[in-house]
Amino acid sequence: MRITRLSVNGQEAGCITDEHPVFAFSLDSDLAGEDLAAARIRVGDWQIVTDQQIGIRYDGPLAPYTDYLVEVEATGTSGATATSTAAFRTGRLDRPWIGRWITDASYVTPKKASPTPMVFRTRVTVDRAVTRAWIEATALGVYELTLNGHKVGEDYFAPGFTSYHHQLQYQTYDVTQLLRDDAHNDLVATVAGGWAVGSYTFARKNKIYADRQAFLAELHVEFADGTSDVVPTGDAWEVSVDGPVRMAEWYDGETVDARITAERMAWHPADVTAPPASPAIRAQYGPPVRVQRTFAPIGRTTAPSGEIVYDFGQNFAGVVHARLRGREGQTVVFRHAEVLVDGELFVKSLRTAKATATYTCADGDQTYSPRHTYMGFRYVGVTGIDSDDLELTALVLHSDLRRTGTFTSSDERLNRLQSAIEWGGRSNFVDIPTDCPQRDEREGWTGDYAAFATTASYNFDMSRFVDKWLRDMAAEQAPGGGIPMVVPRAGNGFPVMATSLWGDVCVMAPWAEYLARGDLGVLRRSYPMMKKFVKAADWWSKLLAVGERRRIWRFPFHFGDWTSPDGSAKEWIQKGRWIGTAYRANSLGIIAQIAELLGETTDAARYRSTRDEVIAAYRSVFTDGAGRLKNEFQTAYVLPLHFGMTDGAETEAMVDNLVRLIDDAGGHLRTGFPGTPYILFALSDHGRVDRAFDLLLQSGPPSWLYMVDAGGTTIWERWDALRPDGTVNTLDLNTGKDTGGMVSFNHYAAGAVGDWLYKRIGGIEPTSGGYRTFRVAPLLGGGLTSAEAVVETPYGRASSSWTLSAEGTFRLRVEVPVSTRCTVVTPDGRQAQVTSGTHDFVCEAATTAPAMVDGRGLTAPRR
Repeated sequence: MRITRLSVNGQEAGCITDEHPVFAFSLDSDLAGEDLAAARIRVGDWQIVTDQQIGIRYDGPLAPYTDYLVEVEATGTSGATATSTAAFRTGRLDRPWIGRWITDASYVTPKKASPTPMVFRTRVTVDRAVTRAWIEATALGVYELTLNGHKVGEDYFAPGFTSYHHQLQYQTYDVTQLLRDDAHNDLVATVAGGWAVGSYTFARKNKIYADRQAFLAELHVEFADGTSDVVPTGDAWEVSVDGPVRMAEWYDGETVDARITAERMAWHPADVTAPPASPAIRAQYGPPVRVQRTFAPIGRTTAPSGEIVYDFGQNFAGVVHARLRGREGQTVVFRHAEVLVDGELFVKSLRTAKATATYTCADGDQTYSPRHTYMGFRYVGVTGIDSDDLELTALVLHSDLRRTGTFTSSDERLNRLQSAIEWGGRSNFVDIPTDCPQRDEREGWTGDYAAFATTASYNFDMSRFVDKWLRDMAAEQAPGGGIPMVVPRAGNGFPVMATSLWGDVCVMAPWAEYLARGDLGVLRRSYPMMKKFVKAADWWSKLLAVGERRRIWRFPFHFGDWTSPDGSAKEWIQKGRWIGTAYRANSLGIIAQIAELLGETTDAARYRSTRDEVIAAYRSVFTDGAGRLKNEFQTAYVLPLHFGMTDGAETEAMVDNLVRLIDDAGGHLRTGFPGTPYILFALSDHGRVDRAFDLLLQSGPPSWLYMVDAGGTTIWERWDALRPDGTVNTLDLNTGKDTGGMVSFNHYAAGAVGDWLYKRIGGIEPTSGGYRTFRVAPLLGGGLTSAEAVVETPYGRASSSWTLSAEGTFRLRVEVPVSTRCTVVTPDGRQAQVTSGTHDFVCEAATTAPAMVDGRGLTAPRR
């Protein structure tokens, strides 16, 4: 038996924390049927004996700046043992900062524009041998440090995006190897406006959290003679706004003049300041943004305009990296776009964003890559340099997320779809879950992630990422329970109120994470926020309503069937009451289960009772009582079917009516954000497996495979973002005029179909938190002859791999991690309960579908 992964706060190494950490470990064994009997976990004099492998909280003492060794000895039910160690280090805890916030008080940030980056510097003299040195730093803005000309750390966009009025992360960087003994050391920080001060939101607001940038840091040095010192920020530092980075912002890009050196800059003493609010400053608790891979171009052309165009073959979020031979004063311009039209970069869809990096050369060989911005792009247009003098690559940037899932099948189109889903996630997981990475937006829209949460949690370990975001969500929840439509709100103009799907994220995102990771902590921390939200939904439902209509959620506002291929934005919104009421029932059902898990049995009973009342109202108000909606549209059938809101003949009628609407649409879906994640489940889980596969494999617009066949390498915001004639759909959603309206080729919400790929084709889904119990029940159809879904669960690797021969023989291999149980359902309807190990099944293929399960991975309630 072996411990295959031991994590502290979700990290296998390098954990620095100001909070009591949480441990988890996975096991592997050569012995089938092995389970954990007990584990002894020691940290110094503290120890615990437990039969749990995840969510194990350290409750021992914590002292600042202390290294702690975690020792785990696990014993299996067979008597086999395994050991492993990990470590964590505490940060400041609640120790006051010696450093003071510094800025340039004379600088005035221009209106609706990002500020000029500020450069702060100090010189540190070291007069004796150093054993250890580290820097703790944070900023209002985004900062980058250099020590003696070398970049400190690997992070981009530190300190990360949080609700700065409430909480702020600081980073810790070990600089022992960069600090020179017996020499002067130059410590420099460049601070751009970022999210705190820079231009943000499509309204181009700025100074959202502060009037200008500010920086806070301490350099800690420990010497060989046992002494130590701290070099803090304060009025001994200097500041300049004449640095080489002339402009930096999210939307317009970055401008750098390599001719500007420290000697040419105007310096003056920094001013001591204070942030406008008093946020809690804590050691970084979210994953940093870092370079994840490097792309070389797959092609190079010359546009009719003369611009050199590089194709990187994949739409993604990141920056260019240029090695170039230039002469002093030569200016090279890099423009970015997602698509080409007639051989030219198509930038109209960027709206006001320029997405341009401009670099003025020094003389000779040099390198340039933007450090204070990022773009969403596949294509880069370059002017100002000959291609022979340029070697261009691209750096993929996103939060440092461990990949936990893979899906493949015999249909290469579905494999490309899965790749597009993954890249849509990667591109939009840049410190927060953004809507898109390219245009003048890139905000944390809550509805997008609510739709995508379960798919995201299959593909990546989202635990630290989502937990960080949920802290901001809870901090910005309205006193009445409303959830911002964008988190952090950061200048977004929408009022904070309870609204369906967008607000339901406070229930759906923690639930998806619990099912994927099994740690009750995320539910416990989010439960107060959930309770306030469902209470707000209840209040709004009762407003100006009588009788059963007091359970219909109409007010104050819903986005409705957002991005449906049918109608305008106004028409999508008008469908809000159907969608709001169904999502209300769904969230009540989830929070009832959460309440049970947390021991809140009285709450659970109340939520179940209210859910029943909401379901009864939906059926009475919106249907004829026999399964037909009075106002028909696909999403209004999909949601009650998938959320377990129907019964008996009514269910069959609703399925028939949904199929009829699909047929009326020529075999296409007509769902927006709320219905798209569930339409295939609504079909397959109610006996229409063939129709679900037909819809999945539909290749005409609107469809998932249309995007893939049209060359999309990420998921689009609008189903017809690129029309069959090759033109881009930039029509305004309400006027129908071509104004460069809402269109993005990298918008992950419709990629929520990935949930069905894993759960129904691969057949693998959790039935309790963290896959302690799970189910493997593949569906056959669509001409597929094989598929495989692999998930790295908290307990270890779980997988489902199947083949179907031409003669109809079905072969399935299932991997079950130590300490877990799996229910296997083969296509002939037989079930088997299996324990850890690898299990093989063979049967003759049949059309019998597995028993109905809902999208939450739990048996759907029958009425």
